[in-house]
Amino acid sequence: MSTAKPIIGISCGDLNGIGIELIIKTFSDNRILEQCTPVIFASNKVFNYYRKGMPDYNFSFQSVKEYNKINPKQVNLFQCWEEDVAINPGQLTPEGGKYATISLQTAVAALTQKHIDGLVTAPIHKKNIQSTEFSFTGHTPYLKNIFGANDVLMMLFANDFRVGLVTEHVPIAEVSKHITKENILSKLNILYKSLQTDFGIDKPRIAVLGLNPHAGDEGLIGSEEALIIKPAIKEAKNKNMLVFGPYSADAFFARRSYIQFDAVLAMYHDQGLIPFKSLAIGEGVNYTAGLPAIRTSPDHGVAFDIAGKYKADNTSFLTAIFECIDIINRRNGYFENRTNPLRKMTNVMLANAKDEAIEE
Repeated sequence: MSTAKPIIGISCGDLNGIGIELIIKTFSDNRILEQCTPVIFASNKVFNYYRKGMPDYNFSFQSVKEYNKINPKQVNLFQCWEEDVAINPGQLTPEGGKYATISLQTAVAALTQKHIDGLVTAPIHKKNIQSTEFSFTGHTPYLKNIFGANDVLMMLFANDFRVGLVTEHVPIAEVSKHITKENILSKLNILYKSLQTDFGIDKPRIAVLGLNPHAGDEGLIGSEEALIIKPAIKEAKNKNMLVFGPYSADAFFARRSYIQFDAVLAMYHDQGLIPFKSLAIGEGVNYTAGLPAIRTSPDHGVAFDIAGKYKADNTSFLTAIFECIDIINRRNGYFENRTNPLRKMTNVMLANAKDEAIEE
C-alpha cells in the first residue's frame, strides 16, 4: 500500500506501562492527522480506562474491526480483543504481557498484509511477554523472524546522530562470541543500504567502534580489533563503502567525533546506547533496518515507575511517528530533494510536548 498520506499502525505495548498514555498524548493533537492515518491495535476498554485519567487531553477515536472501515480523518482503534482486562499501572503482570503480544501480532499481521504502511511499537516488557507465542528478546528479533530476514540491524537515531549495534540484548559475558568478521560485515551492509534508502544519504560515512578499551591498544588489551574488526573494515572499504575505525569508544564520543559521520556501528548494547541516550536528550527513535517493512519505536521502555501517574514525556514516541512517515516517503520517492517537510511541524509539536511535560 502506498499513499501520499500513509497509514501508520501502532501497537499498544504493555498495558501497565506508559505506552497507552504516550499514544493518547500524541494523537490528542489533531494536526498529526494531516500527515498520516493512525490505526491503534488494542481495545476500547483499555483506552477508555486511561483516557478517564487524562481529562485535559482531547483524545477521540473511531473503533473498527475491518480494515476497509478505516477513516483517514480520524484516529482509528482496531479492536483486537473485547473482554475485560485487569489494568494495574506500574506492575509486572501476565495480562500486561499477554495483551501486548496480541496487539503486536495483530499489528504485524496488518503490516505483512499491507493493510498499514508502517508500524510504530509502544514499549513491551521482555519478562512478561515471554510465552510459547513470543520467545524473543525484543521487537527486533521478532520482526526478523516474521519477515524471514537473513539479518537486521537495531539502529537508534536522533536527527543526524545514528548508532547501530552489532549485538543487541546479549549478556556481556557472551558479546565477544558474536563479534565476528561475518557479523560485522552483515551489519555494515544493512547500515550502509539503510542510510542510502531510508535516510537519503548517497555516500554515507560510517565509524566503527572497537570492542575493547582503547580499541585494544595495539593488542595490549585484546586482539579482536586486529584479528576481526580491522579486516571487516578493510573488506567493507574494498566494496567501496566509506567505513572508518576502529575507534576507542570513550574518546570517540567525548571528542564529539560522531558529528563527522552519518552513523556509528557499536559492538554491543551499552557501548552505543549509553552515549546515544545521553546525547539524544529524549528525542531518540529505535529503527529496525534491514526489513522490507518499516518499524520505529521510542528509545525507552515501559517506565513502570511513572506508569499511571500521567507524567510520561511523549517526545520520543511523537518523533517515532514522524520518522516512520518520513522513511515511508523516502522509500516511495516522495522527497525529490531528500529533505524532511515534516521537520517544522515536528519541532512545533515537540516543543508543545516539552512544555506540557514541564507544566506537569
